[in-house]
Amino acid sequence: QVQLVESGGGVVQAGGSLRLSCAASGGTFSRNTMGWFRQAPGKEREFVAAISRNGGKIGYSDSVKGRFFISRDDAKKTVSLQMNSLKPEDTAVYYCAADSRSILTAPLRVGESEYQYWGQGTQVTVSS
Repeated sequence: QVQLVESGGGVVQAGGSLRLSCAASGGTFSRNTMGWFRQAPGKEREFVAAISRNGGKIGYSDSVKGRFFISRDDAKKTVSLQMNSLKPEDTAVYYCAADSRSILTAPLRVGESEYQYWGQGTQVTVSS
């Protein structure tokens, strides 16, 4: 069983930056593909970014590409999301997710249903 706890959310002005972190416990962190998703009010949860179990594959949604950067530290069992040039439309609850069944040769997981473990979420609000 994997437990995930996000931190780092808050309120920031448009154009600003935030860094989200997700601390994992349980399971074998280095074997997990890790992802970030977000859910804005009235909208479905959507993929933001993911990093494969060895860090060799990284992917972003088109809406955040070039502004957000995902990284992982297997020794600390953490995954981070650096968010730059934030826009009001980035306002959402951000969720960390883990896929413990991924294999190195598989495509990067971007679907919500492909992740087994989820954090409780952290709110990010970008004011205009």
